[in-house]
Amino acid sequence: MTSNGGFEPVFCTIVPPHVLDRLARHDDLALAAPARRTLERDALERTRRRLTTVIGASVAAPSAATAEGPRRTVYDAGHRQDLPGEKVRGEGDEPGQDASVNRAYAGLGATFELYRTVYGRDSIDGRGLPLDASVHYDENYDNAFWNGEQMVFGDGDNEVFLDFTIPVDVIGHELTHGVTQYTANLTYYGQSGALNESLSDVFGSLIKQYGLGQSAADSDWLIGAGLLAPRVTGTALRSMKEPGTAYDDDVLGKDPQPATMDGYVHTGQDNGGVHINSGIPNHAFYLVATELGGNAWERAGQIWYDVLTGGRLQPDADFAAFAKLTVAAARARYQEGAEYDAVLKAWEGVKVAAS
Repeated sequence: MTSNGGFEPVFCTIVPPHVLDRLARHDDLALAAPARRTLERDALERTRRRLTTVIGASVAAPSAATAEGPRRTVYDAGHRQDLPGEKVRGEGDEPGQDASVNRAYAGLGATFELYRTVYGRDSIDGRGLPLDASVHYDENYDNAFWNGEQMVFGDGDNEVFLDFTIPVDVIGHELTHGVTQYTANLTYYGQSGALNESLSDVFGSLIKQYGLGQSAADSDWLIGAGLLAPRVTGTALRSMKEPGTAYDDDVLGKDPQPATMDGYVHTGQDNGGVHINSGIPNHAFYLVATELGGNAWERAGQIWYDVLTGGRLQPDADFAAFAKLTVAAARARYQEGAEYDAVLKAWEGVKVAAS
């Protein structure tokens, strides 16, 4: 916690460092060089976040959503590292010729819309925070990130990763790190860090489903579909339906995510495996949503949102603590009906104690 009463935000990226580490060791420089450069930029950004602070993280109830819409600004970083870059589109401006700009603008709006319309939240901080994004960051940058203040998108290397504005769930995922920053402020390590990542996957997926009008049964439950280049043997970065199956590639390796606690990975890398073990709570949410049927952003999403914003989720919460809060939230909102039963069954399915 900072001296001004706020919390230092975490630097969060969509591509896990273990994926980039593997690419960086490849013999083919066309694959290795962009990954190495991306890892270097990410390390510098993490250091920068540690040296700066923001006011904002709070578990206080957000103000009611206003009639005012989002306040979006998209910048072009011009393949440089200075942020935010040149302003290229503001709120209400017509689309231009740059597809990355237009996708970023639309993704910011889709995220704002889900949180406001479904959950009554006014932007990611609950108080109308303007949504800023920079596209075309650095050269062949293989990532997208939330830096505590804005979204940043690389163009990818076109060998392994395509433009990071393509999947709307990537945009929603990273902005949800901002929601977590302003609510539960989950510590970015171990199981609490995996919960942080999982919550971003959950709401990133819900933002995609809501925008497409998809039911839980219709959704692909993939995170980052469309991001992998054609040469890659895989469909996405992660699968909530079947963790561990998103890719199996001679360059990227095999998706390491477990679906249950039986496969929990103990590691010192990736902040204690935050992008790996997030598959367990991800799968629990998938099981709840598909058990209940209909629109996942309604009952299943509402329970998860209640826990994230309710003020009882501690920064160092583990999977069991989170599971118990979802059970309590289901009971509080829906009594001991189908929702309560589905939540209990889901956590049992991933072998996390919820009672």
